[in-house]
Amino acid sequence: MDITALNPQIVWKYFHEITQVPRPSKKEGKILAYLLDFAKKHNLEYKQDEAGNLVIRKPATPGYENRETVVLQSHVDMVCEKNAGTQHNFDTDPIRTIIDGEWMHADGTTLGADNGIGCAAELAILASNDIEHGPIECLFTVDEETGMTGAMNLKPGFFDGKILLNLDSEDEGELFIGCAGGMGVIAMFEPKYTAATTDYSFFQVKVFGLKGGHSGGDIHVGLGNANKVLTRYLYALESNLDWALAEIGGGNLHNAIPREAHATFGIKAADKAKAEQLLAELRANVKDELKRVDPNVDLILEQVQAPQFIMDCETKGRLVRALYACPHGVLGMSHELENLVETSNNLASIKTVDGGKIRVETSQRSSTESLRNSTAEMVRSVFELAGAKADIRDPYPGWKPNADSAILKVAAETYRKLFGKEPAVKAIHAGLECGLILDVFPGLDMVSFGPTLRDVHSPAERIEIKTVDLWWRHLLEVLKAIPVAK
Repeated sequence: MDITALNPQIVWKYFHEITQVPRPSKKEGKILAYLLDFAKKHNLEYKQDEAGNLVIRKPATPGYENRETVVLQSHVDMVCEKNAGTQHNFDTDPIRTIIDGEWMHADGTTLGADNGIGCAAELAILASNDIEHGPIECLFTVDEETGMTGAMNLKPGFFDGKILLNLDSEDEGELFIGCAGGMGVIAMFEPKYTAATTDYSFFQVKVFGLKGGHSGGDIHVGLGNANKVLTRYLYALESNLDWALAEIGGGNLHNAIPREAHATFGIKAADKAKAEQLLAELRANVKDELKRVDPNVDLILEQVQAPQFIMDCETKGRLVRALYACPHGVLGMSHELENLVETSNNLASIKTVDGGKIRVETSQRSSTESLRNSTAEMVRSVFELAGAKADIRDPYPGWKPNADSAILKVAAETYRKLFGKEPAVKAIHAGLECGLILDVFPGLDMVSFGPTLRDVHSPAERIEIKTVDLWWRHLLEVLKAIPVAK
């Protein structure tokens, strides 16, 4: 089926166009050029700030001129993840979409519905001449996925609206009025390397088959973390054998639960059977532990050619112990809102950089700022005890829920009117830009809602097609019900 034949056609038309434009985080030039060209073609007023954020304005339709100005907000960048073996260059290649029954996904990569579908809805409203609304300001922010630097660099006066509709949520029928804040800890180990000894046979262990997912929205599911699984094997080697570590890597982005990890190591030839036994035991345990949530997890061991260099024994031991001690997953639940994760940590990525340094990236989230900060300090202390240099980076605030929000009441009433049922009102553990925007525009009244997405930040990312129409209808009713400006 042609994507543009789906309903609502105008939203899917623009979503398709967006999928054809490369838009990795921090490389948004092409999508911004597309948006600027769109504004010019439709004779719409626009402005752009130094960070790259873009506002496109549209006047009210007749009869709605006296309504409050509404800001519709989405981010233009996407998480770029792909399956091993998938040939795709996110800097140049379009996303290949696949309609699979009730869902749409991409061909071996992230889909970019997070937050491309929000951008598409904004463009559909800007381009339409048959939608009733008051004054509209469409805010497109950059670099949400790797640091929220677009929202961080917003300046007072960039837009005028007093109501903001964030279109970056992932569950149709749910209205979000709060989110977690976050920050990250990056640790750097500096091993010394020596020539690989001929006394060792070398092997590569691989962890694969995990789903991955959003380190905020999916952290409560208990999905496997490839870095943690890999570390369990390396710790078993450290505890049982004379071994050498040549190379290690796993995960990619700070806000994605890692799906794959690997390490190249050396052991005495006589210890091969023991290394295989340790792997078999761990493999059986992990498959049993994750059978309900990540049933395709697997580990393999392959003999490889000897590398040129191996890591010094002391740094190897400190690195493995620190990775083993670093927490991952839910660290606490909210005492204010039922079933809301309050605090979590993600052991996100392990990479070799700068000629052999080992860079470990983690991300901390909490709806309580003091616990966000404490979790970051805890993680930093783990790595500092292991002799690494560890820095806390990129803090961003949460969004404190306001149950008395006027726009929340409008969104809830219009949902009841349309569908005859109550929407769920929630806060989310994932980070939204709302907290940062509220810091700069403290008078804003905000709510976040969107269609249903699953497994975002992974190649399994998909969007439930029918929910796009439900969400779109609700969005249009909200725009019609915006109150008169005071």
